[in-house]
Amino acid sequence: MADPKDHSGEVHEAFDDLHEKIGNRATSDTKVRVEALREAMLAQDAASVKAHLAEMKESHGWLWTELTAHPRVAELIDKLALMGL
Repeated sequence: MADPKDHSGEVHEAFDDLHEKIGNRATSDTKVRVEALREAMLAQDAASVKAHLAEMKESHGWLWTELTAHPRVAELIDKLALMGL
C-alpha cells in the first residue's frame, strides 16, 4: 500500500501546478470546484472524485480539458481509476 504522505504530497503538488497553469481563467466558482476535487483525491474518495469530475465535464468544459490534459492530475485520476473510480 502507498504511503499516505506520498499520496498527499503528489496531490498537493499536482493541484498547485494546475492552479498555476489555469491562473487568471479560474473564477471563484472554478477554484472552489478544483479545491473540492483536491480534497476528494486526498481522501481517496472515488465516488466523490467521480461526481466532481462529472460535474466539471458537464458545467466547465474548459476546466475538464485542463484537468485531463495536465499530466500530474491525469496520473492521479488514473491511479484512482485503478482503485475503482
